[in-house]
Amino acid sequence: MSTSTQAPTREAALTLLLRQKAATAAELSELLEVSVQVMRRHLRSLEEEGLVEASASSEGPGRPTNQWRLTTAGRDQFPDGGEQFALGLLHSMAASLPPEMVKNLLRQQAMTKGSCDRQEIGEGSLTERLERLVELRRQEGYMSEFSADGDGLSWCMSEYRCSVGRLAEQFPQICDQELQQIRHTFPDCSIERVHWRLEGGHSCGFRLTPKGGRASEPVHQD
Repeated sequence: MSTSTQAPTREAALTLLLRQKAATAAELSELLEVSVQVMRRHLRSLEEEGLVEASASSEGPGRPTNQWRLTTAGRDQFPDGGEQFALGLLHSMAASLPPEMVKNLLRQQAMTKGSCDRQEIGEGSLTERLERLVELRRQEGYMSEFSADGDGLSWCMSEYRCSVGRLAEQFPQICDQELQQIRHTFPDCSIERVHWRLEGGHSCGFRLTPKGGRASEPVHQD
């Protein structure tokens, strides 16, 4: 593998770990479409540099699987200029990868992050889960809030500051990823975008309506 190929793969792995908190070498290799062996070499190299660390996780029969996550030093790779880093990475990916591959990567990212958020917010009514999601997104750099919609059934979540806003200005498909991410977080609801800053709105807004036209029941994790 050439040096020019190695650098984007390393940077992409760090970016995915920042968004997903933890992932296995197999999960990262699938997202980045490289072999597991190549991804493991990247991870070991990043571990030697003190940017990532692994912890064994036993899930079912067989040998424990390493869950990789960023160290403090790894997170420091994304300071205030992290947006420029991510923007450069996206430009590199868009220039070197087929559009459908980039689209599939963002789609998989949305599914993975949505599943992680669903686990993070846990069980409960729609109101309770929305409260937890808004707090989680605030910790991630968003300025979010939610309120009851006028129909007495739906809820509207608004984001006045988006942690990836500057990226979305040049890569609007990131906004599509966010919509899909919220849909994966709330599979018992119909989700639609009702405001979009890229179309001149003051905020990005999403309406969540329980499926079946009735109050949402608590969701139990599988």
